[in-house]
Amino acid sequence: MRVHELAKELGFGSKEITAKIQELGGSVKGHMSLVDEALIPKIRAAFSSQKAVSTVKSTVKSADSLKTKPSKTHAVETKSPVSKVPEKLLVPEEKKPVPKLEKIEAPQPASEPVQPAPKKQEPQNTGPVPIFIRFPITVGHFSAETKQSIPTVIKTLMTIGVFANVNQFLNREVAMSLAEVLKIKIEKLPDEEEKLLHKHVASQNDKQLKSRPPVVTMMGHVDHGKTSLLDAIRSTNVVATEKGAITQHIGAYGVDIPDKGHVTFLDTPGHEAFTAMRARGANVTDVVVLVVAADDGIMPQTIEAIHHAQEAQCPIVVAINKTDLPSANVKKVLGELQHHGLVPEAWGGKTICVEVSAKTGKGIPEILDMLLLEAEVLELKANYDCEASGTVIEAHLTKGSGPVATMIVQRGTLKVGDVVVCGVYFGRVRALRNDRGKQVKEATPSYAASVMGLAGVPEAGDTFLVVEDEKIARRITEQRALEKREKDLSGGSAKHLSLENLYDRLSEGDFKELKIIIKADVQGSMEALAQSLEKVSNDQCQVRVIHSGVGPISESDVMLAAASDAIILGFHVRADGKAAITAQKEGVDLRYYNIIYEVIEDVQKAMEGLLEPTYSEVIEGRVEIRQTFQSSKAGTIGGGYVIKGKIVRINQVRVLRNNVVIFQGKISSLKRFKDDVRDVAQGFECGISIEGFKELQPSDIIESFRIEKVATKLTSS
Repeated sequence: MRVHELAKELGFGSKEITAKIQELGGSVKGHMSLVDEALIPKIRAAFSSQKAVSTVKSTVKSADSLKTKPSKTHAVETKSPVSKVPEKLLVPEEKKPVPKLEKIEAPQPASEPVQPAPKKQEPQNTGPVPIFIRFPITVGHFSAETKQSIPTVIKTLMTIGVFANVNQFLNREVAMSLAEVLKIKIEKLPDEEEKLLHKHVASQNDKQLKSRPPVVTMMGHVDHGKTSLLDAIRSTNVVATEKGAITQHIGAYGVDIPDKGHVTFLDTPGHEAFTAMRARGANVTDVVVLVVAADDGIMPQTIEAIHHAQEAQCPIVVAINKTDLPSANVKKVLGELQHHGLVPEAWGGKTICVEVSAKTGKGIPEILDMLLLEAEVLELKANYDCEASGTVIEAHLTKGSGPVATMIVQRGTLKVGDVVVCGVYFGRVRALRNDRGKQVKEATPSYAASVMGLAGVPEAGDTFLVVEDEKIARRITEQRALEKREKDLSGGSAKHLSLENLYDRLSEGDFKELKIIIKADVQGSMEALAQSLEKVSNDQCQVRVIHSGVGPISESDVMLAAASDAIILGFHVRADGKAAITAQKEGVDLRYYNIIYEVIEDVQKAMEGLLEPTYSEVIEGRVEIRQTFQSSKAGTIGGGYVIKGKIVRINQVRVLRNNVVIFQGKISSLKRFKDDVRDVAQGFECGISIEGFKELQPSDIIESFRIEKVATKLTSS
């Protein structure tokens, strides 16, 4: 028997049980440790006696409280002249002097009704009556609701730095600032969605909560056998349907374990999808299974998966796969895990490690048992009887069924016929299918189901809610569509942390930790930078490197920064095209450096509120080198194609090879055919040579950029 099982049986905490075992001479390390059979009767006896003592104490307390109650009633009765008369008869006696009230009111002079006038003026002292508005709101509607003329509203907006027309949407922040200048009090009108969310929160009564199955995400390096292991668990062959035997989509699968329970598995294309959902506010996973190949060991994507799981504060169970291979080295894997903060149980740590083989089926019952034990320790619960809500795992459009969304139910029971709001779409659930394609009537908490009946395809990470009728659903989706349109038009993105606003956040007092992601060109620079930055910490702010790696900044890094509110620092590396677009969309602060001490200085100055004006790079264009030529005069000439923007001869350029900066300098020659030109636009070919660089190769990217000075806006203390 394990410690936590004994604790549950006796009704005490695992720590108390552990202390008692050590007191009796036993040795245990944590809640998952096995208890010596000889000590179990002694522990039961010790804690049963404690329970008896606590029961007696509670009985005595309740008896004392009963004794004190009559004394209070007696005290009341002794004050009354007629102690035995029922209270009902005494009430009229107290209310009898009604004529006295009439006598008091009757003699009032005729001019007396004027007296309440000051009472009517009292509310004016408390301020103007608030006007309730639903956001976002157009300038025209704001004018109508607040009874201000449209020119007045537009002029006032200009004074606060907002240039808008009649049909432009105003978000809550801008509208509140506008109302303050106009000396109008406005408040947000609760919308249908807020009412529903409040109702869902109110339904989470402790008495209605029941145990639910765990939701487990499989993560790890590519080709380490995540999907193959899941196939072995489910006794199916999903991997054969995937292109190139690599997972292309998120799959949600349910596994029933006879006489033990149910586990829902999420098989993702990698940790990117896991973190993308977190960035959208969806935390679905209860436990992460980290799959590591015994013959490969810890690989770059394994390290990334560990960092993503740790930042999400998810318990990690390690499955050491491919142990049937002759080249398998389990001890090496255990040692490498220890270097990344995952100390195996066998070595005195708390990380559960199970040796498995997807090919032979070795260790699969053990890992399922460990997942159920972990779920038991986490005490996962949900309300089964309220209106359903949950998260979209993935969605796609099919020819036969239209929009189909794979959803995980997190609370309540989703049924056929329910009206569901999901993102900016709604619909009535026409059909529910489980992971094997079989139609089901309902889906309970932690179960995955494919839902048909939505009006459109929602995004992964969108939450869904079951509502009473289609009228409410339509109002919610219209409101969400307005908010989305306002965000798209304004180019607004989530206000993530940046070095510029770091001091403001510190001054507010609700910010304690600066999270940083470091990407560098070589391992040595990355480690030196990480160590130097962590020493910058002070009493007010702790600097923590949540992830570091060698190579260009990827979309995965940006999504981790968005989900964790972190800053990305690139040292001699750049973000690839997709990562740069995602960073701009998500509002992630992405900075590039070439000198280590400049990084440290910037972080220190940002923490002290002394960050000086920064210099921002504006990328003018990119050229892809298709072919190279040798010239006796110009050296190496690259025949290139402008893939983005334009290349300007007077601008600085950098040469990128696999998104790593290998040279930075100036253009010595830029030609179109035989003519020298000042610039070459997108979609045209050109001949280009770089001053002092003769090692151009096909597939190199030449990036043209200029430097702009940007004033840093910080609130001084």
